[in-house]
Amino acid sequence: MNRTPHRLLGTAAAVAMGTVALLGTGAGTAAASGKAYCERAERPIWSEGPSRNVTAHGCDIPEQRHRWYVIDVDTLVEPRHKTDYLDEDIAGTSTLHDKTMRCMGYTEDKHAVNWFGCVPQLK
Repeated sequence: MNRTPHRLLGTAAAVAMGTVALLGTGAGTAAASGKAYCERAERPIWSEGPSRNVTAHGCDIPEQRHRWYVIDVDTLVEPRHKTDYLDEDIAGTSTLHDKTMRCMGYTEDKHAVNWFGCVPQLK
């Protein structure tokens, strides 16, 4: 019995499944991204870099839950801490305008939205 047709059929099936998997991943990523807008936010800067948590006010959040959120912020305030302790003095503060960042999720109360798992700004 000749195994070549079986091998060709198996290779074609593997390529087809790989293509479907890649297309599905791309479509899932596009559908999983959510866009949010916040008027102002604060992100502390520690000795090792920016915090992964951001406290924001005046936010419009997408209605659907997403894996990652892209947040456009009008005014981002970044206080630079002298040490890694909250009760210590602040070395300085920078104010940035029209910034974009990506965060994994959020919790909210009636005063603020607390974004967590945020990576540095996109632009």
